Amino acid sequence: MHELLPQKAVKIGNSIIIADLHIGYEESMAKEGIYLPKAFRQMVTSVAALLKEQRPKRLIINGDLKHSFVPLKREKLELRAFFEEITPLVEEAVVVRGNHDVGVSWIKELGVEVVDEIELEGWKVVHGHKLVEGEKFIIGHEHPAIRLRDEVGALIKVPIFLVSETLIVLPAFSPWAYGNDILREIVSPFLKDACLSSFEVFVPLDEELLNFGKLGDLIRALQRL
Repeated sequence: MHELLPQKAVKIGNSIIIADLHIGYEESMAKEGIYLPKAFRQMVTSVAALLKEQRPKRLIINGDLKHSFVPLKREKLELRAFFEEITPLVEEAVVVRGNHDVGVSWIKELGVEVVDEIELEGWKVVHGHKLVEGEKFIIGHEHPAIRLRDEVGALIKVPIFLVSETLIVLPAFSPWAYGNDILREIVSPFLKDACLSSFEVFVPLDEELLNFGKLGDLIRALQRL
C-alpha cells in the first residue's frame, strides 16, 4: 500500500519518498546572471515539518538532490546544512542518484546512503532519467504539471502526481521547479510509450490532495471549457 501526501511525497510503510529538491538552484542561476530569492530555508522547513508530522524511519530522496552539474561551494554548504537538520529526524536517509547528482558521493560522510535504486515493498524507486528493468516504479525527474484555468479564466500551472498500477510519478519538491506540462512535452523515458490517458491525476494543494480523475477524462473536460 502507498499513500500520496499533499506535501508532494509518497509514504510506503515507514518510508517517505520525495524527489527533485535541486538544492543550489539559485546559486546556479546567479552564475548565469539570474538572481532569485533563496528558497533553501523554506525547503528545509517543509521537509522537517513533513518528517515531524509523519514520523517515518527512513527518508528517500529520489534523485536530483542538487542542481548544478559543476560543483559549487555554496551548494555543498547547503547540502551539509540540509542533512545536519534533517537526518536527526529519521533513522536512515537515502539518496537515489539522479542525473543532476554529479559528485554527490561525499554526503556519505554525513551518514547518508547513496544508491542508484532501491526496492520498497514491491516498488522499485529510481529517478526516472533512464530505463531500468522491473515491474513497478516510483520515479521523479519528470516534474509533472498541467495547466488549469482559474476563476478569472487565467491559465495556471500546477504540479501533479501521475499514478497508474505500475508507475507513480512524483511532483518536484523544489518550489522553483514549476513543472513540465505533460500535455505538451514528456521528459522521462518511463512515460514516452505509456498510455497517459489512463493515469490518475492528483493535485497537491496546501494540506489537501485533490483527485482529478483519469488524465484522459480531464483533458476532455478542459477542452470543453
